[in-house]
Amino acid sequence: MLSEKDKESIQNAYRQFLNGRELKARYGQKLMIAAIARALGGIQRNGAGERDHGKTDGEHICVVEAGTGTGKTVSYLLAAIPMAIAHDKTLVVSTATVALQEQIINKDLPELIRHSGLKFEVSLAKGRGRYLCLSKLDQLLTELTSSGVGASLALYEDEKPQVDEVGVKLYRDMADELASGRWDGDRDNWKDTIEGDDWSRVTTDHRQCSGRRCPHVSSCSFFRARESLGKSRVIVANHDLLLADLALGGGAILPPPEETIYVLDEAHHLPDKALNHFAHHSRVGATTGWLDQANKNLGQLLGEIGDGGELDRAGEELPALLTAAKQKMEMAWPLLEDLCEFEDERGNNGGSFAGRSARHRFEGGVVPESLMHLAEQLREDFDEIESLLSKMVQSAQRMMEDVHSPVPIVDLERWYPVLGSWHGRAEANLELWANYSRVDEGAVPQARWVTLVEWGGSFDFEVCSSPILAGKTLEFSLWRRCYGAVLTSATLTALGRFDRLKMRAGTPDNASYEIVPSPFDFSRAELRVPRDAVEANNADLHTDAVSEALPDLLEGPGGSLVLFASRRQMETVYESLPGTWRNRILMQGQQSRQQLLDSHKKSVDSGGHSVLFGLASFAEGLDLPGDYCRHVVIAKLPFAVPDDPIEAALAEWIEAKGGNAFMQITVPDAALKLVQACGRLLRTEQDSGTITLLDRRIVTKRYGRAMLDSLPPFRRSIN
Repeated sequence: MLSEKDKESIQNAYRQFLNGRELKARYGQKLMIAAIARALGGIQRNGAGERDHGKTDGEHICVVEAGTGTGKTVSYLLAAIPMAIAHDKTLVVSTATVALQEQIINKDLPELIRHSGLKFEVSLAKGRGRYLCLSKLDQLLTELTSSGVGASLALYEDEKPQVDEVGVKLYRDMADELASGRWDGDRDNWKDTIEGDDWSRVTTDHRQCSGRRCPHVSSCSFFRARESLGKSRVIVANHDLLLADLALGGGAILPPPEETIYVLDEAHHLPDKALNHFAHHSRVGATTGWLDQANKNLGQLLGEIGDGGELDRAGEELPALLTAAKQKMEMAWPLLEDLCEFEDERGNNGGSFAGRSARHRFEGGVVPESLMHLAEQLREDFDEIESLLSKMVQSAQRMMEDVHSPVPIVDLERWYPVLGSWHGRAEANLELWANYSRVDEGAVPQARWVTLVEWGGSFDFEVCSSPILAGKTLEFSLWRRCYGAVLTSATLTALGRFDRLKMRAGTPDNASYEIVPSPFDFSRAELRVPRDAVEANNADLHTDAVSEALPDLLEGPGGSLVLFASRRQMETVYESLPGTWRNRILMQGQQSRQQLLDSHKKSVDSGGHSVLFGLASFAEGLDLPGDYCRHVVIAKLPFAVPDDPIEAALAEWIEAKGGNAFMQITVPDAALKLVQACGRLLRTEQDSGTITLLDRRIVTKRYGRAMLDSLPPFRRSIN
């Protein structure tokens, strides 16, 4: 139960914040603060200050859906920070997007510190991949100096583009900026955008990083940033970093879950991001090439860092295993060609490469016996390879720590990232082929599929597996372990219920679930379904109808947003419109997202009319208040394209259990996306406008009524 002391601390902080900002209390904000405070204040602790795991386990988790305008960020910070201080825990605020992360660290938290009276330290947490590796930059510049412009720098990795003169200048500028103190090594703080290939040469990951053993550790940007985490009460992170930490056991990057209160903002993204982290994949051709390349370079590695001991012994066993694994990977190619019939993104079947998303899914996650047998052989080979490489990595680590090492530190620095990369690749293959070599024994099957991907002017087979739901993984790695957690977003319910979130994220039934009312007056917006709208399941007829309807619909003043479910329809409609109309339209893909938005706002600011054409990514996170968006047109109900192998496997599993996948998955998912799309119109309490839905199924189909009822109470004009 929330103590009077904690209640008073939160109330005082809220009162001071409102007074300092000259704001009035918001009803929804007060409800959200109270809900979070009750949940965190009700956590039962043992004598050591740890959460007491009892029969009511789950009540330490609070789920709050709060719409735009509620003031979510201030609500959860004002409720959770005093509780973290009182319980001596770290508060980790995790977001799905960089934009929100920057808003919290640069705006919301500084304002809270300035006006609330709360005293606490703040840090921003990023993964290694956002920071420069000094060791790699040093090696790169040395090699460029000796080899000159055009050096490929791909001796030990898959081939990368050559470094041109522009790249050389970039790396020298980096070294100069670091030396002068004008740059801290954070990619996001560099003065210009750094292309992915350019950055990948000078960053690292946990496999390639030698950590505290590196001679550059005292100047390392990543470790400098990480040291501040241990001194901070509040850490701002992102979902990817949080999940990476959990995959490493928790407490490897961020504080241990047991010592942490998490606030997961934009929490509706967490399940999908979790699936990405816990999936396995390996490319047959690329892995075959890597095994061959590693074998060729092994002799040079042993010649330069051989220790006459364990590293040499393990290294001498590798060639035979690398060769055996390569031979079996070569056997996988014709086997997959024989077993798989690929379906491209248009639903066309064929035995050859038909498109970038061509894939074959194994029904029920059941792998054919011939592939399972080969997978078991590959598992055995990669198990031994991983074990030997692990010994070599550990041996290299010991030598880097030994001041009397028989191997020069400069050689160890050069080869350690290579060893780490090999080890990581071997481990990834071990996990993938182990997954393919066994029959699922749990209640929920795995999704398993093969994708054709473009590779070096030809194609490669990417063999993949993934859980179909992240719920169990999150339950055991996060919900059961954490001291407390708050999940929030404007869209956590689907069809007015939290069932979808519970299934996908695994949040406990006895967690606290709250829906906080929005401060917006939704009667300021009108939802229209025109009488002449057609059902979108007839694609060609629907596209023609949208093309015909848009010019009249978009005649009004200010900016408009038209949302499409497919790029093909968006481009077809764009091409069908008169040239005078196309001049008003800014279409996703023509420029970067930010450039499109800047052009749109500039046109509206000058009194012109601008129309944005966008896909699903424009239906969420787009903030166009006032005249920037007076009309949102939704071309069709946002049902997912049925080509995702994980969603297809989930639907298959639900049907096999006697359920109705369309009503249990497809409709709730579409309802949530429809709410998000409609949410692009009202961004402030003063906004008004129109939402037009050009898909008659919202009226004619049985599920349409449920989807309509899940929308905010807009004025309706449904003919």
